[in-house]
Amino acid sequence: MRSAPEELKKLAAALEALARAAGDALPKDPPAMAVDDKAGKANFVTEYDRRTQEYLEKECRALVPDAFFVGEESYETGSELPPVSALAKSFVIDPIDGTTNFIRGQRHSAVSIGYLEDGEPVIGIVYDPWQNECFAAVRGQGARLNGQPIRVSAGTPAASALILFGTSPYYADLRRQSLVVLDRLLPEIADFRRAGSAALDFAYVAAGRADGFLELRLSPWDYAAGSLLITEAGGSITGTDGRPLRFDAPGGVLAAADDAIRGILWKALYPEN
Repeated sequence: MRSAPEELKKLAAALEALARAAGDALPKDPPAMAVDDKAGKANFVTEYDRRTQEYLEKECRALVPDAFFVGEESYETGSELPPVSALAKSFVIDPIDGTTNFIRGQRHSAVSIGYLEDGEPVIGIVYDPWQNECFAAVRGQGARLNGQPIRVSAGTPAASALILFGTSPYYADLRRQSLVVLDRLLPEIADFRRAGSAALDFAYVAAGRADGFLELRLSPWDYAAGSLLITEAGGSITGTDGRPLRFDAPGGVLAAADDAIRGILWKALYPEN
């Protein structure tokens, strides 16, 4: 049975407080730290990723004891993920989205908490502790930034469009294809940005700071929270195959503020269509 709107609203407030606590505990100017490699190129993990995930898992389980927990640091790139789509309740979390930025002292990372019921996001929280910006969405109740409503930037002309783009750096087989897609896209838009945190990319599209997003492969913890931000802010988000996002396997992601931007991104992916 799905939670009632008031129950979701109450849980969202608790999860926002949790994300803020986790993010505010991170050092704003990270000291020298041990950095380990995970599977995939430039796929790093630090003691802070692990510590933050442990804290989030403990607190999320206290809030919803019967929920399944999926955290990035529990899975290697390419490993089999649990069948989230078949689970009644689950948390899908990235403790620090933008770990490379965090390691290098670039203040552009976020704590991302997605809460799903019956395999669909019903709460999404993305918190940037460096900017003190908490993006939150509840299914059917809109998206907010620090409590204020946000909307996508529908109606931006293609020539003025700013697109956020990911290069799928962990996957060598997508390196050339990503650049080919970007080469097709650039003549159609104003410019693109590659900032290193997909969770914040989705939040920025939801807030109207950019008009769309494209990446050929991400993991569910990258978009579990951000996907709800976009839909609740009036945008659209699907896989790069046009199908609904999956939360039990990696996949490409296409997000857009409106149908016109979506069409431009689709054309960059499939110029023959």
